[in-house]
Amino acid sequence: MTLDAPSSSSLGRSLGRLTCLLLPMALATPTLAGAPSESLPRASAERLSDTLKRLAPGADARVLERAAQAWDCARPDAERLAVIDFARSANEPRLWVFDLAEERLLFEELVSHGRGTGDEQARWFSNTPESHQSSLGLFRTLNSYDGSNGYSLRLEGLEPGVNDLAYERAIVIHGADYVSEEFIAANGRLGRSFGCPAVRQEVAYPLIDSIKEGQYLFAHYPDDDWVDGSDFLACTPSLRLARQIDVGGISLATAYTAQGDSASDADWLASRHRE
Repeated sequence: MTLDAPSSSSLGRSLGRLTCLLLPMALATPTLAGAPSESLPRASAERLSDTLKRLAPGADARVLERAAQAWDCARPDAERLAVIDFARSANEPRLWVFDLAEERLLFEELVSHGRGTGDEQARWFSNTPESHQSSLGLFRTLNSYDGSNGYSLRLEGLEPGVNDLAYERAIVIHGADYVSEEFIAANGRLGRSFGCPAVRQEVAYPLIDSIKEGQYLFAHYPDDDWVDGSDFLACTPSLRLARQIDVGGISLATAYTAQGDSASDADWLASRHRE
């Protein structure tokens, strides 16, 4: 028997009704958002940031704190987290990959930024196709594949207007010959990509395999507009819960964000996360 697909209007009404039912529950029971994950014991953002700092003492503490905040707001069942600090010189290691379940640092690596983002120092970021600029924010990793740049990893940008066109722009992690100490010695700086976070060819396979399929990448730069506006750095309990519930492929977080927080909540959240 063939069933007619629901119309967009009926789907919208159904989603609206379900949102009205679930979001008040989230507001009334914020402790649900902190329930332990079956695959990974749930740590608070504060506890996770302490772990990250211990594993990568040379990384900027504020960057790791914000990475922990973003992870804490996203689905808590990921076991791996990659962090990029674009404020560092491209000639220095600025990509860290953490195994959260085993509390281990797996990689500390060079990583490129886009040609439109700067030379040795990254300065400009965007979500615009053909800009050849890198994007900031939280990404979810998707599948790996063999493409024109060799073994690569697709990324899903999770922040609207900041990085949500990453898939459309073909922003992926891949290996590149211009990411190496030899290239720096010969040219004075690391090579640049078309916006992709490229890594050394020697580590591309194991690094990609360590974070593919449902893990997280957090790309940071001290940009005030992004820091103050990021949903993942200003995360209410109800938004955290909504991000864990999908209805027909549509995240309730989208509906929640569209409703908007109260002005007082927004002001409070912004004040908590400013530089």
